Amino acid sequence: MPIQTLKRKLLQQNSRNTFGFSGSYADPIRNIDWILIFVVAAQSIIGIFNVFSTTHLRLLDQSFDPFVYTQRQAGFIVLAAAATATVMAVGHEWFRTQVGLLYGGLMLLLVLVLVYGAVRGGARLSFNVPIISFSLQPAEFVKPIILILIASYFSEASEKTIDWHHFVMSMYIVGVPIALILLQPDLGSATVIIAGVVGILIVAGARRRYLLMITGLSIATMGTVMVNGFIGTYQLRRFVSWLHQDSRDKALESVVLQVRFAKRAVSTGGFFGKGYLQGPLTNGKYIPVQFTDFPFSAIAEQFGMLGGGIVIALFAVMLWRVWRIAQMARDRFGYYMTCGIFTLMTFTIFQNIGMTLGLTPVSGLPLPFISYGGSHMLSMGIMVGLVQSVHMRRLE
Repeated sequence: MPIQTLKRKLLQQNSRNTFGFSGSYADPIRNIDWILIFVVAAQSIIGIFNVFSTTHLRLLDQSFDPFVYTQRQAGFIVLAAAATATVMAVGHEWFRTQVGLLYGGLMLLLVLVLVYGAVRGGARLSFNVPIISFSLQPAEFVKPIILILIASYFSEASEKTIDWHHFVMSMYIVGVPIALILLQPDLGSATVIIAGVVGILIVAGARRRYLLMITGLSIATMGTVMVNGFIGTYQLRRFVSWLHQDSRDKALESVVLQVRFAKRAVSTGGFFGKGYLQGPLTNGKYIPVQFTDFPFSAIAEQFGMLGGGIVIALFAVMLWRVWRIAQMARDRFGYYMTCGIFTLMTFTIFQNIGMTLGLTPVSGLPLPFISYGGSHMLSMGIMVGLVQSVHMRRLE
């Protein structure tokens, strides 16, 4: 009997696994990556406790319920878990067939947010949904959809390497949402989308000069929007503050002090930390947006190098599982998409922790599953669901 026929029969053979699921070995429900699920759940639980520690005193000072943000974060996690389960059930191939419609809908939302979006810090990033106290940020949902679209487009190419035509077309596909996101302006989301697309280009076999070209175009675009005033003054100050972290300039004071206190929180945490809710900087309200932009500083101050190391180790396990799933994908589409998600997640984690340590400019990118926020939590949940779907259906 041929080997392939024997393998097919073995995969179709009914059995019952450790978790009680019966059916063939190729059944999607039997191929969930439980390690990835556990790691994401652990980071989400850490995030809930971190949100409380960084917000409760501020809320008490304003005579609000100290659990408001914590309860909302728990609700966001439930919604993200539901989104992950839905994507796992529907399958990544369904999103591939509907990606054109989803892409068009998100482009419409990106246009509408420039007109009707809520203004915060000089930027229009999201819509307010007052009924459920939720801010919908379209740029967050562009991230998985762009990766699906680019992965699908490259996987349908007959050549094994990316030629000039496919490269140029991919730049058009990515360029439209990037331009709209920069107009908000949101440099953080724009850069992380580019990072994910570059990850796909690398594994899809794009030539080196194409990669250099997209890097050059990205730098030129960022410079152009800055020079022409499309980027707000506060975002320019983030770059200047990064280059002059010891500056005493009053114009840079808000950003410089924020990063300075974040670095101090990390450095004074020691090995074991100062204890939960015992951090003088975290609980002294010295870092204004700590629960969204600088959550790692609160973890390091309260739980020290040990706590920070555990969080980084969990992220390392998560990225390892995503990369492993990419290698086991049954086709080029699943492989490209998962590699793009891997690159996007890696860049986001590095950027967030990096800006906390003063290694990178402040960008506003959240720390996955730990920072407070509904849109980014849902977006990450969707991407975890897509990765799980690739793993679940690798034997079909």
